[in-house]
Amino acid sequence: MLTLRLSGFTPDVILAHPGWGETLYAKDVYPDARLIHFCEWYYNANGADLGFDPEFPLSFDDRARIRTWNAQHALNLVQCDTAVSPTHWQRSRFPEILRSKIVVQHEGIDTESLGSDTQGEIKTPNGVFLRTGDPVVTYVARNLEPYRGFHVFMRALEKIQRVHLQCHALVIGGDEVSYGRRPKDAASWRERMLRQVSLDPARTHFLGRVPREQYLCALRVSACHIYLTYPFVLSWSLLETMACGVPIVASGTAPVREVIRDGETGQLVDFFDTERIAEAVLDKLANPARARQMGRNAQDFARNFSLATALKGYDELVIGRGKTKDAFVQS
Repeated sequence: MLTLRLSGFTPDVILAHPGWGETLYAKDVYPDARLIHFCEWYYNANGADLGFDPEFPLSFDDRARIRTWNAQHALNLVQCDTAVSPTHWQRSRFPEILRSKIVVQHEGIDTESLGSDTQGEIKTPNGVFLRTGDPVVTYVARNLEPYRGFHVFMRALEKIQRVHLQCHALVIGGDEVSYGRRPKDAASWRERMLRQVSLDPARTHFLGRVPREQYLCALRVSACHIYLTYPFVLSWSLLETMACGVPIVASGTAPVREVIRDGETGQLVDFFDTERIAEAVLDKLANPARARQMGRNAQDFARNFSLATALKGYDELVIGRGKTKDAFVQS
């Protein structure tokens, strides 16, 4: 930034994700620029992601580390002119004394390029062709890990496969860790969970990380999508799945409740209740017409998150007219 300033460049606005300290000195270089921070997450030792899962309790050192992480986030909010969070849930995690600076505006998904496909088809790694209308269950995460309920999904899938002998599962995600930690007794969470559960390998397809078009093909052949998450940042994949008109069974955690109306745009279940998750998925497979109507409802709702709507909101934010919105609060 100092080099830019010496070259004569002076910004009117700086918009940044400050999570790793990128803008700590932005106001020192450009004191007159309007500084807008993207407030993705403020850690809490209670009431959100950390300590949520009893399988992974917090230590005292964990709690101390959280306080250290938050020091930078608090400093960011003190120095910026305004800030933006994608959802009301994410905004609510920040200290109340600082929330007045934060506007709620999602960055949007490309709803124009999404949508259902009655002729959808995908080829699995073992050569099986799956098509729209087949009993296909999908799960998507950047990486397969507990934060996105992968361990719970695998236990529920075992129950689903025992009852439904024809359904296939498409699982998209890498073996690294985006959030949380690696398992202590395995190279990846996929390896660890495959030791714990008994799945039919002919009907369980781990696709790894895939190109976007293949990801969308998987969603478009899905008869039921399982989305599970800790009380954490809401995934784009959930909104994109809704925009594709896919019936969804999702955890009734706070970020999900903001965008899914239970029984209307999806079915909410307890994050840890593998029996109930399996029952809900089996119900969608057994009643495809009712499930498809739920998917259409979700598709209609997802249009609220179009790029056109998001860009309009960001334009208002940049010029200083952004306001905290209540449009997407469901509960």
